[in-house]
Amino acid sequence: MIKVRDMTVAYDSAPVFTNLSIQFEPGKITGIIGPNGAGKSTMIKGLLGLTSKQSGTATLADQPIAKQLKRIAYVEQRAALDLTFPINVLDTVLTGTYPNLGLFKVPGKKEEEAALAALTDVKLAEFSQRQISELSGGQLQRVFVARAIVQDADVIILDEPFVGIDMKSEADIMAILKKWRAAGKTIIVVNHDLNKVTTYFDDLVIINHGVVAQGQTQDVFTKKNITTAFSGDLSNILFDEGEAAHE
Repeated sequence: MIKVRDMTVAYDSAPVFTNLSIQFEPGKITGIIGPNGAGKSTMIKGLLGLTSKQSGTATLADQPIAKQLKRIAYVEQRAALDLTFPINVLDTVLTGTYPNLGLFKVPGKKEEEAALAALTDVKLAEFSQRQISELSGGQLQRVFVARAIVQDADVIILDEPFVGIDMKSEADIMAILKKWRAAGKTIIVVNHDLNKVTTYFDDLVIINHGVVAQGQTQDVFTKKNITTAFSGDLSNILFDEGEAAHE
């Protein structure tokens, strides 16, 4: 289990959130939703130590996350990646083996076979020698999922994995996430499409510069919570009158 306790992150002295506490359970797919600028990605970067925390702790199995980063696979937003870097699909997936290699060691035949198997899992084996700059958005996202597969991490965090991808790629990625869930892994997904929330996620966290609500999706995804985090207009679109009573 990942636990975040009393975490405060600020940019230019302006707090994104203060004393945020949250936890993510193994064997579940947990979605994180909230309006743009609400602090979703910042929360992920804070618990991973990718941005400075003013206060708070983040642990995995009650040990500091900073000492267990190789147990975590992080797939960041595509918009944050340099897609002009000259690297092909297979070599990109092979970078997922680095955390488990010894110092100064390079991937060998075993790692290459694992990378090719992962590309088969995401239905991209025939693209192994293609440059990543030549891929569609959906194909590229599946490559990053393949990289997470070969890392064989206990925790997988994906930041907006479904933005700008085709429906087939989205379905393929969800199939992999469900396999990870069945294997008892902890899966965390920052998500933008509120229409998929009840279909995709076991647990849900709603954030708007702090935790609005967290828990099982059926309990958390309510008109009241969406109104609080987003707006009444959006909640009216998402919930019909029959569901409005579920507050």
